[in-house]
Amino acid sequence: MERALEMAASGRVVWGALALAAPGLNVKLAGIGDRDTPELRYLIRIFGSRAVALGLGYLLSDPAARRRWRRLCLMVDVCDTAAGLAHVVRGDVPRGSAAGLAAITGGYATLGLLALRAEERPALTPPR
Repeated sequence: MERALEMAASGRVVWGALALAAPGLNVKLAGIGDRDTPELRYLIRIFGSRAVALGLGYLLSDPAARRRWRRLCLMVDVCDTAAGLAHVVRGDVPRGSAAGLAAITGGYATLGLLALRAEERPALTPPR
């Protein structure tokens, strides 16, 4: 599980760095290149900063701090997924784009929930 969480955190850093360096590319990859505006690029960069901070925060932390970072990441991922699904339902953003992004953040949220569940399970001790 820890390896999967580290890979997810690395993915946040890469995706966030791409958003900071090339927000227009992020817009195109999201399938909304026809809606590219300076305001959207600004918001993509805000997202990028947040993604880099979450990823690096996790990767650079000790095990106790990583537990807190997992919970923070889970909160962000659940909120992002809910927002994406709301846009899918409303149809105010191209549905394929909103659904694709919600699937990505939903995957991160699912991983976070699985990690939280694994944390709460008591460690199995071998029988004597």
